[in-house]
Amino acid sequence: MTSLDPVLDKDGVRLTVEDAVATVTLTNPAKRNAQSPALWRALAEAGRALPGSVRVVVLRGEGRSFSAGLDRQAFTPEGLDGEPSFFDLARGTDAELDAAIAACQEGFVWLRRNDLVSIAAVQGHAIGAGFQLALACDLRVVASDVQFAMRETSLGLVPDLTGTYPLVGLVGYARALEICATGRFVQADEAERTGLANLVVPAEDLDAAVRDLAGALLAAPRDALIETKALLRDAPGRSYEAQRSAERAAQARRLRDLAGLSD
Repeated sequence: MTSLDPVLDKDGVRLTVEDAVATVTLTNPAKRNAQSPALWRALAEAGRALPGSVRVVVLRGEGRSFSAGLDRQAFTPEGLDGEPSFFDLARGTDAELDAAIAACQEGFVWLRRNDLVSIAAVQGHAIGAGFQLALACDLRVVASDVQFAMRETSLGLVPDLTGTYPLVGLVGYARALEICATGRFVQADEAERTGLANLVVPAEDLDAAVRDLAGALLAAPRDALIETKALLRDAPGRSYEAQRSAERAAQARRLRDLAGLSD
């Protein structure tokens, strides 16, 4: 499939597909790509709409900021138009509140699918929900003006859009706690040094750097990359011996496939 016509374009999210690369763009630069439940639903829909030919997903934001986080109107008693306010959600049962938060998370979780490699192209502000959206991706290429911050704790909340797991995995518990508890900015040099960023480039080179990385990923055979991603992603939850066993099983599948002996 080769088309630059949008597969989806709604609620601040646009999905385009060109061959094996899908691009998901946040399209509200006037509000620094502030997020809302409608945007999260659109992100989840983008994940469901991906053609099976897609191998790499690039997630980017229009304008000077990747995403400045949750739209602050959500914190008012009136809430966002057409959405229940946080105050309304808080009055629900535990099960209702859990289901509402889980639905919001669906916009983030698909970016970790084993059959895809997701790249966040991050410039300017990536705050709160914006930081967590970047963390939902497998890889992060960032502009030198990037500013990450996790502001939820400062607002009396916790990061709940799947960001805590990858953050601890990338920078360790102590630094993750300090970043979340203080809400401070993490600049590009620290992001690269601590592993939050795979690559830092000048802002004007961001798109080219992401294209180069996507091309390098596509050079690897798809099935081998899927197996490798699964091995690496699940390694932290396994013992050394269990990981050895997983490696053997994955390699056996690859050898049989290459020999034309797979089922």
